[in-house]
Amino acid sequence: MKVKLNDQGLVPAIAQDVNTGQVLMLGYMNPGSLKRTVEGLQVWFYSRSREDLWHKGEVSGNYLNLKEAWLDCDGDTILLKVQPDGPACHTGETSCFFTPMDGLPEGYEDADAGPGILDELFAVIRDRQRELPEGSYT
Repeated sequence: MKVKLNDQGLVPAIAQDVNTGQVLMLGYMNPGSLKRTVEGLQVWFYSRSREDLWHKGEVSGNYLNLKEAWLDCDGDTILLKVQPDGPACHTGETSCFFTPMDGLPEGYEDADAGPGILDELFAVIRDRQRELPEGSYT
């Protein structure tokens, strides 16, 4: 199967501890970082903010050593099963996923309803035509 890159030429990559199954972090890879990861057996990502390759652990010493790499069923996400040399998160936490989400995040707005909203609107109009509720504008 071929890796499908997004419009920016990147593919999301999830790093998972091969021993515990814990999800450690999410990063993005481009063809260069993927090649270095597979050939060198240590994880490289593409930094979207610096627009450059990033060798995970180069500064902290907390490398992610690649044990297995998997593509999802669509080929647009990579799962990296790794043996971490230390905490994966820059905060010192084992995983970057340590903040529980209770409901929608603060400040979240569903600004992009997408094309599905038209189907929902059509269903509401059809129901109101059929049921003729009092006060309805349809």
